[in-house]
Amino acid sequence: MKGSKDPLSKIDRNILSIMQNDGRISYAALARQVGLTTTPCIERVRRLERDGYIRQYSTVLNPEQLDAGFIVFVQIRLDRTSKDTFAQFKEAVLELPEVQECYLVSGSFDYLIKARLADMAAYRVFLEESLLCVPAVQESTSVVVMEAIKETLTIPIR
Repeated sequence: MKGSKDPLSKIDRNILSIMQNDGRISYAALARQVGLTTTPCIERVRRLERDGYIRQYSTVLNPEQLDAGFIVFVQIRLDRTSKDTFAQFKEAVLELPEVQECYLVSGSFDYLIKARLADMAAYRVFLEESLLCVPAVQESTSVVVMEAIKETLTIPIR
């Protein structure tokens, strides 16, 4: 994406910085903060959406309020006897709502998963009845989060 798009102006970068911290900001307030009138500001936001800089808008929920405060990272190693192993795993893990993030990684494991659940009992059920039932899972190692120090989706904009 980066090489094919026009470089971002300082105003575009300011728009992105402001919007990633407050996705519900009005166009008028955003325009004031970046030194534009409303119409050109709207046009810039629409261009940033069209060019793929803004992928989506969402609401950050409080996991504690929704009984999902238990965070666990799970390292998964796959059995590589089938050439379709990675595709099967990917397809299956996309269907698990408890999984917030899943990354194909290098090293001694194949995937790193971040999951949110109610508590350890719920995690054990999830692990035994969902995650370890995913095709080709050979081994898992769990790391339970004791305290979330920093959690953000914010990307530094330079």
